[in-house]
Amino acid sequence: MKLAITVGDPRGIGPEVVAAALADPRVMSVAEYVVVGAGVPGVGMPAAEAGRHAGEAIVRAVELARAGEVDGIVTAPIDKAALLAGGYDFPGHTEMLAALTHSRVAMMLASDRLRVVLATTHIPLREVPDAVTQSAIVSTAQITRAGLRDWFGIAEPRLALCALNPHAGDGGRFGDEDDRVLKPAAREAGLSGPFPADTVFVRAIRGEFDAVIAPYHDVGMTAIKVASFGEAVNVTLGLPFPRTSPDHGTALDIAGRGIADPSSMIAAILMCAAIVNRQCDAN
Repeated sequence: MKLAITVGDPRGIGPEVVAAALADPRVMSVAEYVVVGAGVPGVGMPAAEAGRHAGEAIVRAVELARAGEVDGIVTAPIDKAALLAGGYDFPGHTEMLAALTHSRVAMMLASDRLRVVLATTHIPLREVPDAVTQSAIVSTAQITRAGLRDWFGIAEPRLALCALNPHAGDGGRFGDEDDRVLKPAAREAGLSGPFPADTVFVRAIRGEFDAVIAPYHDVGMTAIKVASFGEAVNVTLGLPFPRTSPDHGTALDIAGRGIADPSSMIAAILMCAAIVNRQCDAN
């Protein structure tokens, strides 16, 4: 097995957590690696230059995966503003990977305690109600169900839908989207819910659901990071190859100080390797 690892924004902690992860005995034992990206840390590098390096690394890693030269990719964090300044007009990794592979994808954050999948990703909060459509939820559910089955070995995934409004709208008092949009979507997609955000993630952590589909970025990301920060892994479901990433950002403020924690990068590499192994066993 061979995995490509991008070092992310060279100004951030990506290069150092990649180096630390590759020195970990657990990581060393599961695969061979191709490191893609700027060869040295770039603290102080102009943002546009850093973004260009980061974007080029992602493109190259995808090329390697699509050519069959690597079995999956693991990506270190990027700075989204720098990525744009560097010439890559994508809100983040997920959208860029979808465009490069012409795939319908879904962003999942996963740990041993909880899995959360986002129905919408990097958009302003004011745009969320219009973006949380029945078709978006159904599509996310389809991608999630296939991903959990094929990549995580869950034959019949139990999926719950997190409500959009407080108390799932409380019969329309706090918004009608949950009754008008989310309930029909849940029925069509075979989801349980929608359930209020203040209970559904607790129920999933206790084992009632294999994953929760969250209507927007922060409600889902907050839940998984409170439950499992440093242990969670970002998985892009729906790609033709496995892609994982740590659950943190570039941490520009601590880059180069030697204090970055590589735990989530290690977890991301091990999860990517486990998915590849599961695919090999299935075939």
